[in-house]
Amino acid sequence: MSTISLLSDEELSPEARAVFDDIRATRQTDHVNNFWRALAHDPAQLAAIWGRLKTVMGPGALDPLTKEMIYIAVSAANSCAYCAHSHTASARAKGMSDEMYAELLTVIGMASQTNALANAMQVPVDDAFKAG
Repeated sequence: MSTISLLSDEELSPEARAVFDDIRATRQTDHVNNFWRALAHDPAQLAAIWGRLKTVMGPGALDPLTKEMIYIAVSAANSCAYCAHSHTASARAKGMSDEMYAELLTVIGMASQTNALANAMQVPVDDAFKAG
């Protein structure tokens, strides 16, 4: 259950409506998901987060599918079910196959296990791995 109401289009402030309009135009869809509807209670934060997300997930050295798969991994590490679901759907829309998803989950599981072991044993970082 949400701890905050999800604002309908009719309940939006003019500032939040402008962000929703940009979300719709950028994503070429009429759908604005629940994350943005919850954030719409604070139009300044809504605009800031949307702006940063557009930049981070926009064109860059990493392709869009890779970015979505990284988002899935971080969402799993942070136990964010909402983000795991929304970015899995987005990754699938960008071409992630069932095989790719299964392999991604295997890598996430392996990384989680080895991270936990390295942390528990307090293994010192090899000098060769440290940035100059």
